[in-house]
Amino acid sequence: MTFSPETDADSEEIEQRVETVLADSDVVLFMKGNRLMPQCGYSKRAVELLSQHVEEFETVDVLPALPQYREALESHSGWETIPQTFVDGEFVGGSDVLSELDERGELAAELGAE
Repeated sequence: MTFSPETDADSEEIEQRVETVLADSDVVLFMKGNRLMPQCGYSKRAVELLSQHVEEFETVDVLPALPQYREALESHSGWETIPQTFVDGEFVGGSDVLSELDERGELAAELGAE
């Protein structure tokens, strides 16, 4: 399932969408593009890593409102960069952190897949 935002959303609406998807999703990836068509290499790598360990995860395409999503996500994660992965509402990291966790054999556990 992919969450697609409206392109004319303001910062308050985006903040509410972020809050909602974090509350409603076990694993969520805020990314550029979507699961089927990532729009940057980092987002593609994050999708690949998540897909290795969990079948179902939410994706949110931030491109239609990138500045608003950056602002909303930074208040939850302290990071400006995209992609960002959250598990049970808690920030895990971007594709680099997912890669490191995978290399150490810890990603499945972090995603609650074990």
